[in-house]
Formats: sequence, structure tokens, C-alpha cells
Amino acid sequence: MQTAIGVDLGGSHVTAGVVTDDGSIKVQHELDLTDLAFDKVVDAVVTVVGQALADAGKDVAGIGLGSPGNVEPETGAILYSPNFGWKDAPLGATLKKRLGRHVFVGNDARCATLGEYTFGIGKGTQDFALLTLGTGIGGGFVAGGRLVIGYKFGAGEVGHHQIRPESGFVCGCGKIGCFEAQASGTGLIRHAFALAPSFPRSVLLDASRGKLSSKKIRKAAQAGDGHALAAWKNYAIDLATGLSNIISFVNPEMIALGGGVASAGQFMLDAVKDRVDALTTMVPKGTTTIGIAKLGNDAGQVGAATMVFRGGLKTSAP
Repeated sequence: MQTAIGVDLGGSHVTAGVVTDDGSIKVQHELDLTDLAFDKVVDAVVTVVGQALADAGKDVAGIGLGSPGNVEPETGAILYSPNFGWKDAPLGATLKKRLGRHVFVGNDARCATLGEYTFGIGKGTQDFALLTLGTGIGGGFVAGGRLVIGYKFGAGEVGHHQIRPESGFVCGCGKIGCFEAQASGTGLIRHAFALAPSFPRSVLLDASRGKLSSKKIRKAAQAGDGHALAAWKNYAIDLATGLSNIISFVNPEMIALGGGVASAGQFMLDAVKDRVDALTTMVPKGTTTIGIAKLGNDAGQVGAATMVFRGGLKTSAP
């Protein structure tokens, strides 16, 4: 059995896991990022990878890392990452020099897609999409059994197609009404505050804007709170709109929902499935299965390690 180190690099922390070629994580190490300068992030990655390598022993096939941003897969350079404020950052080359071995680098959402497709709910499908619903929305597509990378490595950036260009929330990218602005965990919070004037005595308003979480809103909605249910309904309408668009774009057999908001599970699926069917027009309604991703927050590490086993962002062995 082969072993690789899978690294999930996020905007607030970096996690490195010892992953076997059956998709199992044997041990993980995590480190918070307090400084997003390139050199400081590299130091943090080297630290957690070193800890994981020590746990893994001698027989390690390699290291794979998923990073936010537009990633050139051959060199591992981060061409652009708004999360870190990097442009043309030589992450792959720098890590190779520091660690003394080649490091496969891919976009974090595409790594998560590879992990979920290979070992999670997407296993056995040929046309698959993963959406990660967290602070933003990441994603990835598998078409005809192959992970779609795109001409300039940007396929899967579904969070930035507009669904409410006239009346939506302002997105971090500068556009109005992006799918991410409306249907991420942050979008759910914004829906709740948009409805606040209609619910002046809402328990949700006991929290400041900076402390109200999507988890709190979801739990309040499940408990029957009127304000939370209204926010959840508006959120579900926007999520269903984006999902129906994805069905039109790539016609997947399955869409898996991951990330923090997707922990709502069946409560989320019940809110969106009928709405998605109502908005689906050019393919038979109900033929795309919408489910909850199985690997959860581990998908990025598993997918990053799978790059090592497959020789890159590939769905089959070399």
C-alpha cells in the first residue's frame, strides 16, 4: 500500500495528512496561519509537512498540496490567489527546494473534487460536480471520467457566475449577485441581515454581524424560528438557481454538496431539490442526483495525496 502526504492550504490554516492509496487518512497535523505573506506560509507548510513525514516513515510516494487560486499544474506556481494576495508565486519550486522533493500543487477545490470523485460519493460516476459551500463557493467538474482543468486552469470557478446581477449582494470579486455571494455560508448570513428589519425581535439579532454564523441560522431554521426560516428560504432559492445552472452547463450525473453549510444534510436537500427540478429545462428533470459529499473537510487532503498516486490532477493511474 502506498502512502503520500496530502496538504490542504487554506486562508486561515494549513493541514497535512498521511494518506494511503485507499483514501484513508492515518494522521493529520494542522497549523494556524497568522501571516499570509508568501515566505511565512511556506514556513508553515514546511512545518506541518515535516511533522507528517516523520509520522509516515521512509516509504512516502510524494507530497501533494491544494491551494486557493489559479494554479499552473506543471510548475505549481500560483498565478493568482485573491485569498493570499499572491501573483505569480513560485510555490511548487520553493517547496521543492525547501523539502528536497517534488511537490504536486493544484487548486484546492479541484483537489477536493478529485478526492470526492475517487473515494467519496462520486465514485463510480462518469460526470460529476462538487460544490464546497463555505465562506465562499469552490467547485470542480469531472466530465467523461476526466477532471476538467480548463484552458487556463480555471474550470470549476462556479462561485463567480452571476445569478442576481441587478439585485444581489456585492461579491468579494467586485461583481453583484455572484453565486458565491448569494449561496455560500456568508451568503446565508447576508440573507439573514437583509431580512432583519422584518424581524426586529429575532434571536438571531442578538449576535453582532461579525459573530452570527451560518450554523446558528441553520439550527434556528431547523428549530422553526421565523427569521431563520425566511433567510433559509431565500438562501435555498439562490442555491437552487445556481445548481440548475450547473446542470445546464455540464449536465452531471451527480452534484455533491460539501463544506460547512452542507452539514445541514437532508434539511438542505429537502429545501433545494424541488426548486432545482422546477428550474431545470433542457435535460430531463430529476436525472441529476444531488447529494451530500462524504469526505467532508478531508476531501482536500485526500485529493492532494491522490495527485501523487495519479501523477497529477488525474482520475486514473498513469
